[in-house]
Amino acid sequence: MEISIIIVNYKTKDLTKQTIKSVMDTTHNVQYEIILVDNASGDGSLEAIMEEYNDIAFIANTENVGFSKANNKAIKKSRGKYILLLNSDTKILDGCIEKCFKYMEEHEEIGALGPKIYLMNGELDHACKRGFPTPSASLCYMLKLDRIFAGKKKFGKYKMSYLPDDEINEVDSLTGAFMMVRKDVIEKVGMLDENFFMYGEDLDWCYRIKEAGYKVVYYPEAQMIHYKGQSSKKKRLKTIYEFHRAMYLFYNKHYYKKYSFVVTLLVYMGISIKLIIALFVNLFRKKC
Repeated sequence: MEISIIIVNYKTKDLTKQTIKSVMDTTHNVQYEIILVDNASGDGSLEAIMEEYNDIAFIANTENVGFSKANNKAIKKSRGKYILLLNSDTKILDGCIEKCFKYMEEHEEIGALGPKIYLMNGELDHACKRGFPTPSASLCYMLKLDRIFAGKKKFGKYKMSYLPDDEINEVDSLTGAFMMVRKDVIEKVGMLDENFFMYGEDLDWCYRIKEAGYKVVYYPEAQMIHYKGQSSKKKRLKTIYEFHRAMYLFYNKHYYKKYSFVVTLLVYMGISIKLIIALFVNLFRKKC
């Protein structure tokens, strides 16, 4: 088995079925397995997917254990040389998975690789090539200095906006929406950190992969679509909370000991203010 494709489903029946179909329609020249993990959707989506795709492996959780834990369960069950984390709200474009596999086979120094990812409106999903959220990079991003000084590395480290969108490059981090990782690398750095419930686990994984001496690569020769945020403009409170909690967890895990008390205090204040603003804005959003 060459690739184990892991998809976590939580109440996204139609999107998940579309994702599976796109994998099967576009992936022909590699041996792969699909492992679907259902996080206790309770809406009949698991049964519907099992009925239509009875040749894939299923893991049915009795509760919503989050993204990291769900993927880790599948990783333990996987048989592939490579692990591919794939969001349930994505559409694989022709040859994407095969191109990523081939490139990693040709470059053993790469620990994790991700394609160019488009949003539904055709714009780039900037999460597919990004930098680590250091205090300075985050400040430049929040003050929009990356836009004011477009193309300048000093100010664009958060999104790595200074790197061309159509050029293969080593980056800090990829998105968990599509991340192909070597199984032997996972055995060295460990699986996803289950302290991250649904955000930040991809950043943390890439950080550990790079610390272990491997490259994390953005590979725009392969492409896919991410239907990000299409289900509803109004977010669940837990989603907002977990997004900001992930910032706190990542900082504490990787940066806390590297910065002074004053910097840490400012980071905590920034995360808290951002959370409050996000909650306030969400109150006035309408459901789609």
